[in-house]
Amino acid sequence: MESRKVALVTGASRGIGRAIAVELAKNKINIVINYNKDEKEAANVAEGIKKLGVESIAVKADVSNFDECAAMIEAVRKRFGFLDILVNNAGALSDKSLKNMTKEQWNLVLRTNLDGTFNVTKNALPLIRDNGRIINISSIVGISGNFGQTNYAASKAGVMGFTKSLAKELGKHKITVNAVAPGFIDTEMTKNIPFIRKKIMIAMIPIGRVGLPEDVANLVAFIASDKSGYITGEVICIDGGFSF
Repeated sequence: MESRKVALVTGASRGIGRAIAVELAKNKINIVINYNKDEKEAANVAEGIKKLGVESIAVKADVSNFDECAAMIEAVRKRFGFLDILVNNAGALSDKSLKNMTKEQWNLVLRTNLDGTFNVTKNALPLIRDNGRIINISSIVGISGNFGQTNYAASKAGVMGFTKSLAKELGKHKITVNAVAPGFIDTEMTKNIPFIRKKIMIAMIPIGRVGLPEDVANLVAFIASDKSGYITGEVICIDGGFSF
């Protein structure tokens, strides 16, 4: 019997990452939960996933640290021996207008969002089997920009360029590389948006509501499936129509 597929989801202890991990597990895929700080929540996610009848482990690593990513991938190799799906979801925000932004704020976001995507993917590549899937979580801010988010927009635009270039490199192995660009999604990262601003943003979304982590997870699950094998190098927006 063919071995069950294995997926690594970074930043999977909460929010979009957690929803993605759970949705992939529902598709009978073994899941590696990456987390950086919240060990208890990561363990809870892993235990919940095991109840769906698949294997799951939680592995701590700061994606902005290349050596920690290497150690994480070694843990995956020892437990499973290979990877089929990599979801680069871990991310950081530190908003300020450029005039007031510190070098530390710039570095935090770029090192987590862009360097992190490189660090994890570079280390994971030797484990990814032919016909695998790499899915990078970007943002519509990387396309349209946003006030006070020059660091975040630059990092997410960089992820898109990374995605397109890597898709060209890995096509010969039938490994697809795509980016998902969420809009306004209801997560911990968006809970601090002022009420009035949130109402204005919702009014600008044709669908008329904020997105849910599960909306993004459903899209990622499709891209991760065998049904998406002819899609690569794409940036797919999921924003309720906000950006068109």
